[in-house]
Amino acid sequence: MGRHIWGKRAGALVLAVTAVGSSGCGSSGEDTGTPDAKPSPKALSVGKATTTFQAAVEKFDTDGGCLEQEPGTCWEQMQALMKPARDLRKAANADKETGPEFWSEAYALIDTMEDGIAVGEDQGVPAGGATMTNRDDVLGSAHDLSDWLDENPVA
Repeated sequence: MGRHIWGKRAGALVLAVTAVGSSGCGSSGEDTGTPDAKPSPKALSVGKATTTFQAAVEKFDTDGGCLEQEPGTCWEQMQALMKPARDLRKAANADKETGPEFWSEAYALIDTMEDGIAVGEDQGVPAGGATMTNRDDVLGSAHDLSDWLDENPVA
């Protein structure tokens, strides 16, 4: 009989603790009705994202590009172009004026850049330069995307 009463009391105690924990006791007492999550940052406008991306490509070019052919010597530059390309994709996704069909070629170029970055390192330029590497995917596509943006201006 002692076990049966102890079990009921323990069960009631667990239930009470669970109810108190989920009711928000111990907080400041103010219930705003919303979780304490930070609001998501607003996506860049297409115009701003385009300007930022093209400035990154221009900086890459004026800084001399990738002068070294050895693997690993251009990874930072590749990543520096990838971030504004991702921001451009987010802005294009949020752009209600043009729609996804307009951006299909730009999306394909950004996807190629993503494939190159997904390798996880700069593969360099192979001896003789006959074979393409992820540098071509990232850097070549970045330049093609910049050209596409020039040919397809958006506010």
